[in-house]
Amino acid sequence: MAHRETYSINANWKLAVENYMECYHCQPAHPEFSKRHVYARPAKQAEHLERAGRVRAESLGIFIPDVDRYGCAAGPGCESVSVFRSVLADGVASATPDDRAIAGLMGDFPDHDGNSTYFDIGPLSDFLAYADHGIVYRFVPRSVQHTEMEVVWLVHQDAVEGRDYDVERLTWLWRTTSIEDKKIVESNQAGVNSRYFEPGPYSLQEPYARRFVDWYLMELAASGGPEDAAVG
Repeated sequence: MAHRETYSINANWKLAVENYMECYHCQPAHPEFSKRHVYARPAKQAEHLERAGRVRAESLGIFIPDVDRYGCAAGPGCESVSVFRSVLADGVASATPDDRAIAGLMGDFPDHDGNSTYFDIGPLSDFLAYADHGIVYRFVPRSVQHTEMEVVWLVHQDAVEGRDYDVERLTWLWRTTSIEDKKIVESNQAGVNSRYFEPGPYSLQEPYARRFVDWYLMELAASGGPEDAAVG
């Protein structure tokens, strides 16, 4: 574990999670992320780039299948899991200010394949892996309108700070993005709190956010209703 930070967000945990579940807001809100991640582009624009990224990874012997088991309701041995791969922009090896690799390769990879891997395990734990480092996002509900977002940066167990990686370069993108997301989520909460608020439909770029809400409603129904939820 190379670095850890906790961001206090004055908003309900579901708004914080929902924000992480969609990238409709990425291009206007996260220019640094959007420049480097094809995932921030509309699906039709990104489709051929994503296919090319998978071919490039497979040519290096890297096979990471997509997994989508997010929709199960509460029950014995049931956990929501999602895994998907997404390509980085041309010339981008890692999430650093200069787009260059930050440390040694993690895992049994022969080379940088120009892809990133997203994992969602349960509703509150999210992971993002590059070839040379990983990020863990944990959402911790504290009250109805207070959530802590913990971000952890991981490097190879043999990597040495100052020799193999620099903490500022390592944390730059997701520190910047987290600060931007904190502002977005808190503004969203202020809007929801307004007496003028009316919910609207999801866009075509928000299928994961819609899926999260469907999952949450199924969990509530399976557990007996909102009175059983720890934090509303």
